[in-house]
Amino acid sequence: MQTEIAIAGAGLAAAVLALRLSAAPGAPRIALHDPQPFAGRTWSFHEHDVTEEDRRWLSPAIAHRWSGQDVRFPGLHRTMRAGYATITPESLAAALPPNVTIRPGRIADPATLDARCVIDARGAAPHPALRIAFQKFLGQEVRLHGPHGLTRPVIMDAEVAQLEGFRFVYVLPLSPTTLLIEDTRYSDTPEVDAAAFRSAISAYAAAQGWRIADVLREESAALPLGLAFDAEAFWADAALPRIGMAAAQFHPVTGYTLPDAVRTANLVAAHWTEGTTALARHLRRDALRRARGQRFYRLLSRMLFEAATPDARWRVLRRFYGLPEPLIERFYAGRTTTADMARILVGRPPVPLGRALRSLPERMNHV
Repeated sequence: MQTEIAIAGAGLAAAVLALRLSAAPGAPRIALHDPQPFAGRTWSFHEHDVTEEDRRWLSPAIAHRWSGQDVRFPGLHRTMRAGYATITPESLAAALPPNVTIRPGRIADPATLDARCVIDARGAAPHPALRIAFQKFLGQEVRLHGPHGLTRPVIMDAEVAQLEGFRFVYVLPLSPTTLLIEDTRYSDTPEVDAAAFRSAISAYAAAQGWRIADVLREESAALPLGLAFDAEAFWADAALPRIGMAAAQFHPVTGYTLPDAVRTANLVAAHWTEGTTALARHLRRDALRRARGQRFYRLLSRMLFEAATPDARWRVLRRFYGLPEPLIERFYAGRTTTADMARILVGRPPVPLGRALRSLPERMNHV
């Protein structure tokens, strides 16, 4: 059967788009081209990041759900009530309906694909119009000798030694005796020393009283965090529609990608029948508007990485997690209000004032 939509790439954004397009009657025939579809990553999101309507069509891909989440900092332990969910490569692949075909193979030039609509979702690539820092991590899914006792995810445990800037451990309870433990660092560099991260995970588990019986799988990445973005320049050479990390669709402070993937999937669903060229215009227009709306988040990233000294970055995050929970929810969802911005910035920031002032202008080169 002839492909109606061809997508170069089979990461989160591509798969979420396939789910969204397949949720309506008369779903198009979709082909995802990727040598390693859904390769080795879990993706999580907060329940309030997407609407109830979007959660319905996304639901088949969700592997785990929890009714709350914890954060831990020196002097601050907090349980937040918002639900949390995780998608795994296995749950994502299993959720794809029969109208979606996976075609292994790397596509050097998506324009060569033959379909009514062609979309580039090949992932992140360096670009001179995007200045970034990194949230890098190594995670291990482990089976323990006994129950771990957690009932909720610990999305940020910063009561650990601070290395390479801001470090925290992220823990998902997948079963009574299975955990995903990720050692995560907000860093100026993307390199992951796998041996050091594995050792840190082992030490963290031991400190919690957990005895690891087996390491079931491992994942590692260096996710971009946005410091400065010239969206006009970034999109100037985009002949094809771009989605996901290929379109720089991520939260500049948290690195979360699913809310943008869902929003973009809805946009593509409304316009893909107009063809590749028209869809590229719609996505570019939406991306430029979104980039303007994310200026505040990029400012906060600059204050975190350029105004705060590396050993004090955790204090910036601790202050944020002491703010009202609805504000935190809107922040993760990318819907921060003007009043929220004022509340986040009010008072004396836990960074040197001179460095804070120097971080205010959005420059493509750090000064």
